[in-house]
Amino acid sequence: MSIEREVAPEQAGFDARRLARLDAHFARYVDDGRLAGWQLAIARDGRVVHSSVHGHRDAEHALPVEPDTLWRLYSMTKPVTSVAAMMLWEEGRFELTDPIAEYLPEFSTMRVYDKGSASQPYTVPAAEPIRVWHLLTHTSGLTYGFLHTSVVDALYRKAGYELTMKPGADLAEASRDFAALPLLFQPGTAWGYGVSTDVLGRLVEVVAGMPLPEFIRTRILEPLGMRDTSWSVPRDEKRLAALYVPGPDGRRLRYDALGDLAFEEPTAPAGGGGLISCAADYQKFMTMLLNRGAVEGGERLLASRTVAFMTRNHLPGGADLDTLQTGGFAETTFEGVGFGLGFAVVRDPVPARVFSSPGSYYWGGAASTAFWVDPVERLTVAFYTQLVPSSTYPIRPQLRQLIYTAMTD
Repeated sequence: MSIEREVAPEQAGFDARRLARLDAHFARYVDDGRLAGWQLAIARDGRVVHSSVHGHRDAEHALPVEPDTLWRLYSMTKPVTSVAAMMLWEEGRFELTDPIAEYLPEFSTMRVYDKGSASQPYTVPAAEPIRVWHLLTHTSGLTYGFLHTSVVDALYRKAGYELTMKPGADLAEASRDFAALPLLFQPGTAWGYGVSTDVLGRLVEVVAGMPLPEFIRTRILEPLGMRDTSWSVPRDEKRLAALYVPGPDGRRLRYDALGDLAFEEPTAPAGGGGLISCAADYQKFMTMLLNRGAVEGGERLLASRTVAFMTRNHLPGGADLDTLQTGGFAETTFEGVGFGLGFAVVRDPVPARVFSSPGSYYWGGAASTAFWVDPVERLTVAFYTQLVPSSTYPIRPQLRQLIYTAMTD
């Protein structure tokens, strides 16, 4: 499904010449070989103001990025899984303060890393159970194996979990494996990026009594009309963008070893990073959030007050991520940024020196994709590309800088 401009920039409070400057800036990323291609969609009040593409979805086969190109969302899946969980919460199926061991008993006796090496870690009992809100806010103590910054993430790699799930494991087995590993910190005392949303996806499965992909498909994707969003694509799907990594000279290198996983139905569909989608589909998801849970012309996925609650800062004491972060995740600056139930939330844009509105919420994916929703400006933005890791270039702050300075009202 393609995404096209629906309203002239001037009618929506944008300067068309400044939007062209935005495209020219990111075109240079392609022209000098840093990116293969990209797609950008900007909307205001749910109507697309600017839709542009540049470069190739598959540079080696000279296939251009097109309006219906399919992209790997990676961690832009996390907000979708978080919405799924909160839909069940609205039904009274669990409380945010419930220990997750009530639904996933493997988490009943957690231990926390204290000192020692990966071969001889010393752990202590968890003083607090992991609760549902800890999963939604990444304050559970669970981590990622690919971070390479702690003894605990080394233990994840040793258990078979680094960039992907352990081969052959389903979500139930992965959840048991995570529960058998020590936590990076005591639950609720810090913020650490990790498999929390994958475990949340397993909790959705148990509470809903159906596989996570089925719940997300029937309760979110189908009501929103997201027909091009899935957990894998056929091998002959030509719309899927290839995957790249930066080479030693800064120019992209193709990365089929990871990219080809998109052609395989996952045994453990990761709630934290499994979806493939197109710009038109994810625009529908963002518009639903901007409309505080309402689907345009259809049903309501979440109550307006639920979305408002999800997009407040839920970190202990109202702290910034910059203060509470542990585990070495350095995707972008987190000064003035908190975390809600599935999203980073801007408290104050000044400390990070990056344009935004207080109350904006966002996240991004490992292949350098990014999105945000600005309720103050009634703005949604999504940028899609195909370079791992996402910390390679300052794409996200540059997007904010160039988009907000293109606004005229």
